[in-house]
Amino acid sequence: MKNRFFFSCLAIFAVACVACDDGGDVNNVNNVNNVNNVNNVNNVNNVNNVNNVNNVNNVNNVNNVNNVNNVNNVNNQQPWVPAAGTTWQWQLSDYPVDTTVDVAVYDVDLVEVSDVTLATLAGAGRRVVCYFSAGSFEDWRDDAAAFDAADIGEPLDGWPGEYWLDVRSTTVRDVMAARLDRAVARGCDAVEPDNVDGYLNDSGFDLTEADQLAYNRWLAAEAHARGLSVGLKNCPELAATLEPEFDWALSEECAAYEECEAFAPFITAGKAVFHVEYVDDAADGPALLAQVCADPTRAGFSTLVKLWDLDAWRLACE
Repeated sequence: MKNRFFFSCLAIFAVACVACDDGGDVNNVNNVNNVNNVNNVNNVNNVNNVNNVNNVNNVNNVNNVNNVNNVNNVNNQQPWVPAAGTTWQWQLSDYPVDTTVDVAVYDVDLVEVSDVTLATLAGAGRRVVCYFSAGSFEDWRDDAAAFDAADIGEPLDGWPGEYWLDVRSTTVRDVMAARLDRAVARGCDAVEPDNVDGYLNDSGFDLTEADQLAYNRWLAAEAHARGLSVGLKNCPELAATLEPEFDWALSEECAAYEECEAFAPFITAGKAVFHVEYVDDAADGPALLAQVCADPTRAGFSTLVKLWDLDAWRLACE
């Protein structure tokens, strides 16, 4: 009886131990599963992290594409080409600019014109041409110190403080590129580079026609690269050659010097020729206007009669 009880207890104990061992194994399996679950979660998180990185990269790629597109849009922007007969006003002195003249185009000084004037003209739908001298050093300009002394030549007759530049110089081109950038920053539609005929003058440098053509073409290309329209100022000797590379022309006194026919290729191409004849006294304006407007060699030109200081006063051929 005692032995039977002992063996019964032993059997119960053995079963209990097996049960305990099985339970441990189950727990171990559960623990493994839990670890796997954690690993799976971590794997999911890792995948999510990779996806997030990919998403960021995709966003960055999109942004990079957008940036490239923005640059391309600027580079692909076609410069404005004013049509023959476009109305205009030219005021380079006696600022502020009189913005009440009802014309399509205003030609103003790149530096001296105020932001308020530029905003007013833009708001009225006027095109703005910004003047700067591309072939002469002007000692009053705020970037005068950027030029090398070796690039400054002989004075311009009748223009105190102004001297011819060596247009072959890299430094000169760097300064002009900065001026073109300034024209873009100020919202100019076009630029009027002045004094681009130094090779015909006593500049102090041995400039050739080839030098001048290379420089003028460089100016046109640099303006166009920035989306700016650019005009050929005077230089009738090169007008026919350079017409394809410039968007319009500006001639001073071509009637007085019998040079207006040199700018006819611009009219033939449908491009504006902005034209000025000067008087010393406004009282002489009407008589000169009648004479000039009847001149057949300036047919299609946008002709004004102005005073030499280029203030707001003007008379225009209808």
